[in-house]
Order: sequence, then C-alpha cells, then structure tokens
Amino acid sequence: MRSTKKPGVKKPRLGQNFLTDSGAAEKIVDVLGDISQALVVEIGPGKGALTKTLAKRAGRLIAIELDRMMATELRFQYSDNPRVEVLEGNVLNIDFRTVLHRTIGPLSDLRPQKPEPAHVIGNLPYYITSDILLRLFEFNDQFDLIVIMVQREVADRIAARPGTRDYGLLSATAQLYAKVEKLFTLPPEAFAPPPKVHSSVLRLRIAPRFEELGVPAKEFIQFLKTALAMKRKTLVNNLKASYPEEQIRAALKQAGVRPDIRTEALSLEKMAGLFRGLVGLATDSRG
Repeated sequence: MRSTKKPGVKKPRLGQNFLTDSGAAEKIVDVLGDISQALVVEIGPGKGALTKTLAKRAGRLIAIELDRMMATELRFQYSDNPRVEVLEGNVLNIDFRTVLHRTIGPLSDLRPQKPEPAHVIGNLPYYITSDILLRLFEFNDQFDLIVIMVQREVADRIAARPGTRDYGLLSATAQLYAKVEKLFTLPPEAFAPPPKVHSSVLRLRIAPRFEELGVPAKEFIQFLKTALAMKRKTLVNNLKASYPEEQIRAALKQAGVRPDIRTEALSLEKMAGLFRGLVGLATDSRG
C-alpha cells in the first residue's frame, strides 16, 4: 500500500508501506490468470514484491517506477532478463501507445509492434488512484484487464452500485469503462511498515459501454461530473449549473425519472437516457 497522504502534504520518500507478504503477492498476480504469453504493465513496483512473481510468469513485463533509486535497483536486479523492462517515470505522463507498441532491445525504435491488449497490475497510492485510473481509461483500447490494490474505502467507492452510500463519480466512471470486481482484502500486517488501513484488490475487465448507452465518451463524462458534483443535492439542483431548469425537468419526465431524485440513485442506463434527452432538447431549442 503506497502513501495515503494528499499532494502538498509532506510525506515519506515515495516508499511508505511495502507489500512483504509473498503469499499475498502470489495471490494478487494469480488474478491476472495465465500471463505466459501476455504483456503486463506494473505500476509502481517499489521494492518489487509483485515484480518478482511477474518476472517469472509474464511473457513480457514493463514496470513503471517514479522513484529513481528504486527504478535503478530494479533495472540492475533484472538486467539479465530480456523480458523485463523498467521505466523510470510518472505513470500520469506515460504515452502507453508509444510504450506498448515497441520492442525492447537495441532496435526498439526501429521495430514498432502492435501487441495484443496488455494487462495492468499495481499497488496504487490512495491520493492519485482516481488520476491513475482515468489515465488508464484514456488508453482503454490498449488494455483488457486491470488488477489494482488500493485502500479498502477507495475500493468500496470504485465497486459501489447506484443507490448505495459509496456510489459517486469514481464508481460511475470506472463502471463505464470496465466490469468491476472486488476480490479480497489484505490486512495492515501484509505490509512494512503496517499502514493504518486495509487494502483491497480489484479486477477491472475493460468493456467500455458508451456505444451500448448511445452516448459520446467525453461529453457524457462531463455530464456525470456535473450531475454528481454534490451528492447531497438533488439531480435537478446539480444540473442547473449547466442546463436551463425547464429543459432538465422536461428531460427527466421523458426519461421517467422523478425530479426529486438524487443522482447517485440513478443507474448508468437512466443517466444516459437523461443525457440524450437533454442533448435532444438543447438541439430542438436551437433549431
């Protein structure tokens, strides 16, 4: 489990609470299934608890580490393994189409390849979990499976269903791009030093729903940001910031949604229907 402190708050040198339970590491990698022929991207390998197993099992492994010293240590450790590549960098700045479409080795830049969709695995820092997921979703056509370990409360939010306390923008966005499964939870004792929180492992099978729902990705996600801006407000009050109230109420009626409902109670299907209705009404008013 990486540090749970937010940006701007002084925290220990990146490295914080490292997974030390080898049995847990094996169990997490098991979630990926047979990876003997797969390309796997590991986010934030740290001291390499997962990397050790991944390096043995994966057809090819790309480990992305922000900390320079840790990246250097891992690169040295796996220098004799041509299937393992360690990149020093911030995952939020990685262009995955470039990284995944090349072959490691001296002719890497001259031999671009288009591999099968890659698997992703990582122990994500709490304070940038959302940012990392959004970055991965931006390149969703490059991946087919994402296995992440995050703080248990964050996992609850990602996997939450509409109408529950934890459901919000993170839940909706993740479930627009993937089928989310919460698998198991690890205690603080699986890490050193032990954190004050439990950590949960999630499996996300990439399966974007935009075409099925009949909505454009960028515009619909922006709509969700507006609709879910304040969970304690009603849907109407949240949407007033971007749409005329008359149009909102007309679209709600068209979609069969009560005007006093709160956004987190609506399924993605209902949200998509409401969005389409608003877009149609806006088009009619301009025409």
